[in-house]
Amino acid sequence: MNAMRLVILTGLSGSGKSTAARALEDEGFFVVDNLPIALLPRLLEMTGQGTRENAQVAIVLDIRNRAFLVGWDAILQTVRELGHEIEIYFFDASDEDLIRRYSETRRRHPLVQAEGVPSAIARERELLTGLRRAATAIFDSSGLTVHQLRRKVIAYAHGVEVQPPSMVVRLQSFGYRHGIPADSDLLFDVRFLPNPHFIPELKPLTGLDRAVYGYVLAQSACADFLRHCRDLLQFLLPHYQREGKSYLTIGIGCTGGRHRSVAIVEALRPGLVAEGTTLEVIHRDIAKG
Repeated sequence: MNAMRLVILTGLSGSGKSTAARALEDEGFFVVDNLPIALLPRLLEMTGQGTRENAQVAIVLDIRNRAFLVGWDAILQTVRELGHEIEIYFFDASDEDLIRRYSETRRRHPLVQAEGVPSAIARERELLTGLRRAATAIFDSSGLTVHQLRRKVIAYAHGVEVQPPSMVVRLQSFGYRHGIPADSDLLFDVRFLPNPHFIPELKPLTGLDRAVYGYVLAQSACADFLRHCRDLLQFLLPHYQREGKSYLTIGIGCTGGRHRSVAIVEALRPGLVAEGTTLEVIHRDIAKG
């Protein structure tokens, strides 16, 4: 039996595996969708009979095939021992994109039950953790068109390195008086700092004004907080990005969202830009009284 190149297409439901399968098929791969994992060695044996050496096969294997989740590592090891080259392409997307896609297509998520699509996505992520770690390449389709994802898959299949997507960091000031932002991943409460609201000449200003900004940052506790916060974010951001997180929202809260939180966000902004992330700054409550 001739040695073959085997590409496993796996990942989150709705993340682009079907697009990748069609792209590889157009590039000359023999593509099979939802193959029972136990039949993989036999399929390769049958496909390899009479084919040229280094034939290319792509198999879509995912949560629809529950046996795949249990025995994938042993089966793939058997395939490797037969002399075949194995690559695992893992497809992912943000929860927001996956939920929107299911809403638009009105398709049923393979794991959905009474708890709904978000819970099904969370459960699928947990079940696929081992496969994600074993992946040769991770494709994040968040915000991509079908054509953009197709180009990325074809480029990688032909040996062109695919750069990991930039993680979008949303740095957001807010006021606890107006509620905690529902989309926050990390929250920092800066109400321990003296409040410029109680200084008459600073009250009508905001943290974007030099007088308020200077007052907040002049506090000794503020300098310590910024140092600890920067150290923590410098540690966390690369780990979040390696795990494939597309969006990270950091909430900085004070009482009204006009003075302290705004100044702290502006003080943190330069360091986050230096980390090479795509940064969005939002002052949610700055215009509120």
